[in-house]
Amino acid sequence: MAANKNILLVIADDLGKSIGCYGDTTIRTPNLDSLAAEGTVFENAFASTASCSGSRSVIYTGLHTHQNGQYGLQHTSHHFMTFDHVETAPLLLRRCGYATGIVGKVHVGPDHVYPWEVRAESPTRDVNWVAEEADKFLRSAKEDGRPFFLTVAYMDPHRDSTRGGFGNGDEGVSAPDAAYDPASVTVPDWLNDIPEVRDELAEYYRSIGRVDRGFGLIMQALKEHDFDKDTLVIFTSDNGPPFLNSKTTLYDSGVRLPLIIRQPRGAAGIRNPNLISFVDILPTLLDWAGETKSLTTSSPRPGRSFLPILEKTTTDADWTHVFGSHTFHEVTNYYPTRFLRTSRYKYHRNVAWKLDFPFSTDLYASKSWEGIRNSASPVKIGGRSLEAYIRRSAEELYDMEQDPREVVNLADDPGHREVLLEFRDQLETWQRETKDPWLFRDGVSLLEMQGHIDAGLRVPDRFDFDVSTPAS
Repeated sequence: MAANKNILLVIADDLGKSIGCYGDTTIRTPNLDSLAAEGTVFENAFASTASCSGSRSVIYTGLHTHQNGQYGLQHTSHHFMTFDHVETAPLLLRRCGYATGIVGKVHVGPDHVYPWEVRAESPTRDVNWVAEEADKFLRSAKEDGRPFFLTVAYMDPHRDSTRGGFGNGDEGVSAPDAAYDPASVTVPDWLNDIPEVRDELAEYYRSIGRVDRGFGLIMQALKEHDFDKDTLVIFTSDNGPPFLNSKTTLYDSGVRLPLIIRQPRGAAGIRNPNLISFVDILPTLLDWAGETKSLTTSSPRPGRSFLPILEKTTTDADWTHVFGSHTFHEVTNYYPTRFLRTSRYKYHRNVAWKLDFPFSTDLYASKSWEGIRNSASPVKIGGRSLEAYIRRSAEELYDMEQDPREVVNLADDPGHREVLLEFRDQLETWQRETKDPWLFRDGVSLLEMQGHIDAGLRVPDRFDFDVSTPAS
């Protein structure tokens, strides 16, 4: 194994595209912008789910959450866990001869499925501490001689436990980072431009600045240990911003995320338009490590390496669609949805559409939601009516060129009937290929019913059970 195939994976928490290199002109992120200038910025990188533990599990396993078992949040009372048999990035790269470590937020389990050799786990927002732990790992890796796979996972810019806060209260942690005037922040078009939102965005911006500063410290340590010329650097986030219409939803604001990659001796300043899924990240890491064949796994991974298209500036015909899968956030936030996204259209299949869409704890408690729910009637969330946000249709279809906010549902539009049927068929084919338990007919799971179907059971061809016409 060559020693010049190191990997640094940096994951922010709840960071959308409020970064200079993604077009936000009111925030200052010089270190991330520098990485973008030296490497590739993916314009269309998509998480599979907009939930912290679930998304991280997809990054580490190359499997969607309905495949790997990490259906929702791992911590405290929620306690979702990845299946014992699933092989993960720290396990696979250790097999490839790598020294492995993680610093900061872990948020997946169980520990034996994610066997990082060095595990400096902490919910701290002190990026200096994070940099010191990363420095210890890099110093050890230099003495060790093996290539390394280091994950640095920040707590920022996740909300804190106060209302409207983003961890900026400790001046020892946040003092070096710029404070923002609420009047100067950019309110995204999927949010309401009201004082409560602006106040929270100003705090959010400062927390993002802390991520940028911390990232700069990590890159400085990489250079000081002479690893900057032989390390694949990947920066991303687990899901979109912690605001309504984003986090926990599969709308683009929740799953279309930053992905910035610098490859040693690679081209600089690339803006890549290809559609990338987070299930592609693990295959890319294995490809970089020289393991081009899939290592032994009981679950075939649906993703593939994007190293061959890393420096593309046009869309490749083989990279024009992605799928996504969300089932839970918190254990009380059940709302299974699957999506198919192409350059032109977005299709959502809301399996439990008869349920109200749930609020996660941090979003329900936020001052921004307090302001929105008490705003002038009729209440809207961005351009979407509150009713459309809470009570969704079984299917949603959006023209992303004409309607990038995903507001005008075309699922019932006769002019888009063929598109709807095509996307429905493609999504269900993918569900079958990935053995999705939430492929439903007549209100039951076809996967769970398969033995009975093999024995002659005939399930009506409709999404939901119909009490008015129960006959099969």
